[in-house]
Amino acid sequence: MPLEVSTPRLVLAVLLAGGSFDRANERVTGRLAQRPFAELVDVLRRKADTRFTPPGSGPEAPLVDVLVHGLDIRRPLGLHRDVPAPRLRTALTFLMTSPSGLVPKGALSGLRLEATDVDWAHGRGPAVRGTAEALLLVSTGRTAGLDSLAGDGVPTLRRRVLGAR
Repeated sequence: MPLEVSTPRLVLAVLLAGGSFDRANERVTGRLAQRPFAELVDVLRRKADTRFTPPGSGPEAPLVDVLVHGLDIRRPLGLHRDVPAPRLRTALTFLMTSPSGLVPKGALSGLRLEATDVDWAHGRGPAVRGTAEALLLVSTGRTAGLDSLAGDGVPTLRRRVLGAR
């Protein structure tokens, strides 16, 4: 969507969706996705070098988007990909410090997240340990990574993530 939709068009879509970015995003991307497959592939090829960042965000926002949505697709299909550790650390740090609403409000408060596969940790409180990918998933409100986490903070995080659904 960000490759094809101008800011004024997106603002109009949000207004028409009663102020809900999520609803506007679903509507606009739903229309865009109805185009023929070859046309969608052509758009991706033409825009592959685009350096888009959402207003108020840096290049970390699209990185998080690609990593998390890639996990959304790959994980259920059992497809593995080795993501370089610096990308995972950058994405996790961005999520922890970004006021953008990517992390469900209060979900991580009072918890210490610790990646077991890369050198990264954040927060204070009962520990939640897992792979950087699992932490990315649960930090963005996805339940898929919950079962692979360990630590005293997991029950609290589980209640918060499941309760937000």
